[in-house]
Amino acid sequence: MLRNKGGDRKEGWFRSRFRRRKRKRLPKTAVSRRSFLTAAGSGVAATMLLEVSPFVQGHTWNPWLIRPPGSLGEDDFLRKCIRCGECMKVCPTNAIHPTTSEAGLAGLWTPFLFFATAYCEYNCSLCGQVCPTGAIKEITLEEKKETHIGTAWVDRNRCLPWVYDVECIVCEEHCPTPRKAIWFREVTVIDHNGVEKVLQQPYVDAELCIGCGICEERCPVNDPAAIRVVSGGETRNPDNQFLLGTGSGLPY
Repeated sequence: MLRNKGGDRKEGWFRSRFRRRKRKRLPKTAVSRRSFLTAAGSGVAATMLLEVSPFVQGHTWNPWLIRPPGSLGEDDFLRKCIRCGECMKVCPTNAIHPTTSEAGLAGLWTPFLFFATAYCEYNCSLCGQVCPTGAIKEITLEEKKETHIGTAWVDRNRCLPWVYDVECIVCEEHCPTPRKAIWFREVTVIDHNGVEKVLQQPYVDAELCIGCGICEERCPVNDPAAIRVVSGGETRNPDNQFLLGTGSGLPY
């Protein structure tokens, strides 16, 4: 059988033309060295970011970072908290949640109180009893009732009696302190139908408010509530105050 020499030559040309070229591989030592330098650089950058964080340096305070009652000052709290989650498990109202961005990278997964769906029970101090490191101190129930974890404030642009001329006293009804931290001022208004009515507009006494968050959780206005708790006035950080050196009982 005769062979087609021309066909063989043509087939050989195609094979050589489209033969897959082998990629040049880098030595394993080069790859590992690159990985090491990348990891080292990332670690240094992360450390620098943590050190310049305003939350770590204490130059500012996140108003929504509400720590459980009995928590140490932020620097000591971050050093001692091991993110075990025991305080979250024992909270009877499920108000304690792990942080994501609220405490910066240094405080990732540490516990804080989220009042949009729950509140800190007035007659409970379990979180301090189960904390294994002392990041949350064990305090008596009497001490807990005197511990300020934050302060409520009224958003007058969302509050029903303030902006909609609608009667509502829910926040004051649920305030648990012996002397109500929420009080009212009666005002006479003319509604949009021209009808005169008397309303009770709420204010907060910052000296009496302990920041338990039940007013925020029970507020009928949603996303967000018309009364909210911020960290200002907390016992654990004396510098995180509305007005330093005053006892004015700020009304909000």
